[in-house]
Amino acid sequence: MATNQKPFHQIRVGSVRASLWENPSEKGPFLTVTFSRSYKDKSGQWHNGQTYRGRDLDALIDCAQEAKAFIRRHRQSNRGVA
Repeated sequence: MATNQKPFHQIRVGSVRASLWENPSEKGPFLTVTFSRSYKDKSGQWHNGQTYRGRDLDALIDCAQEAKAFIRRHRQSNRGVA
């Protein structure tokens, strides 16, 4: 995944974001998911991290379930994109 590539689709639940990426393969494109959490540091600057506090876990679960549903719908509508 190139650093300048944009996600195929994004889902946000609270401070948690799922980024869905379309990747090529010999059998056709497939989707993968990365998760991140937005937060402000002490100076007010926004950052993204991959660690989650206990209170973030419900949002992470909801985000993962929405990503799974999106991939399922996308696969059904495109036959073969996983």
